[in-house]
Amino acid sequence: MITEGNRKDVSLWVRGLYLAGPEDIDEDDEDLNDGEVNGNWTPQEKVLHEARIKAKAKRRLRRNSSRDSTRESVSESGEPGTDPNSPKGKLNDRKSRSGKGRGLPKKGGAGGKGVWGAAGVIYDYEEPDARDPNYDDAVQGDTVYETMVPELDENALQKTVTPIVKEYFEHGDGNEVAALLQELNLGKRKHEVPSLAVSLALEGKASHRELTSRLLSDLLGKVLTAEDVAKAFDRMLKDLPDLILDTPEAPQVLGQFIARAVADDVLPPNFLDSYKGKVDCDHARAALDRAVILLSMKRGVGLDNVWGVGGGLRPVKHLIREMNLLLKEFLLSGELAEAEHCLRDLEVPHFHHELVYEAVVMVLESTGNTAVKMVKLLKVLWESGLITLDQMNRGFQRVFAELPDINLDVPLAHTILEKFVDLCFQEAVITKQLRDSCPSRGRKRFVSEGDGGRVKE
Repeated sequence: MITEGNRKDVSLWVRGLYLAGPEDIDEDDEDLNDGEVNGNWTPQEKVLHEARIKAKAKRRLRRNSSRDSTRESVSESGEPGTDPNSPKGKLNDRKSRSGKGRGLPKKGGAGGKGVWGAAGVIYDYEEPDARDPNYDDAVQGDTVYETMVPELDENALQKTVTPIVKEYFEHGDGNEVAALLQELNLGKRKHEVPSLAVSLALEGKASHRELTSRLLSDLLGKVLTAEDVAKAFDRMLKDLPDLILDTPEAPQVLGQFIARAVADDVLPPNFLDSYKGKVDCDHARAALDRAVILLSMKRGVGLDNVWGVGGGLRPVKHLIREMNLLLKEFLLSGELAEAEHCLRDLEVPHFHHELVYEAVVMVLESTGNTAVKMVKLLKVLWESGLITLDQMNRGFQRVFAELPDINLDVPLAHTILEKFVDLCFQEAVITKQLRDSCPSRGRKRFVSEGDGGRVKE
């Protein structure tokens, strides 16, 4: 019987039944069922029995609901799913949010990460892609790597080609220039190469212009075409007003370049004909007229001598002939500045000893005031630094070595040479050491006519 004294104990005991597990209650239920069958229940046991039934029903309801939620969340692959009411579950929902869809999966089930495609689809063989990170060289074969060279713009081309052309002026190897240009991606700017080379040659020497004409011939067919060269000269004819600011003789020089290019078959023969009656610029007209005049002249095969002497590239015999002409012209005109200018144009500083040698020989073979004029010329060339000390000494030493042979043609060669060397020393043209090394023939004095040719001691 439940009294006020034990009511608190009964409530605590019932609460323990709610918290107890099923293994703790099943045995008691069996005992209570046995008591119910025998009809020996007390009021306290009856209250406990009802509490146990309610607790058992709640546990069974809670257990079934958890099993159903677990069953629904498990997917076909056996992985647990997410609650459809959660935000994450809404993101994975395949149903149309607009309510107009048919409830089918996207792309017919053939799309998505880790999906092999729709059922029943047969895929053809695809060639392996070399850019695929899974590409295997050993399985697929040898891999050929190609280097992509970007096309040069105007500024980059000028910065790259200018050093190549300037270096070419030093070594003169056109094949090397062609090899270097072939490594560049010139694109549609190939015509700027001859234009840049000719512009540099306009500011250079005659030898540079000769080398530029040869370079155009070497590049034709390898790097350039006849159309590229024609386009380059067409551009330079239009830029003549600007080129004259740096090179006043640009129209005449450009005309010589055009004539040489036509003679070397670098430009088409009808290049000049295409400009007849179409040129308004006076400078361009002067350049074209210069080219027409040069091509109409009979200069042998081509215009190989259009640039005059080409420095050390010319044969030695040709240089000797040029220096002889220079000295003879000076003896006739007496113009020291012109003689100096002509010697500079020869561009052979290593061969200036030949000029000294020819000048001394002319003094020995000529008469009059030739010695005085030659001393003036050598003094001017010495003071200007055009003839160095080494070249001056070498020229005189060559004459000293060949004096016995010269004496056969000029009996007074020793006497004339001594006077000329003394005059040069007085004008500070040669050194004292060089003057002392000049050979002199001693005088043979006989005792008498009857001494039989004995020389007096």
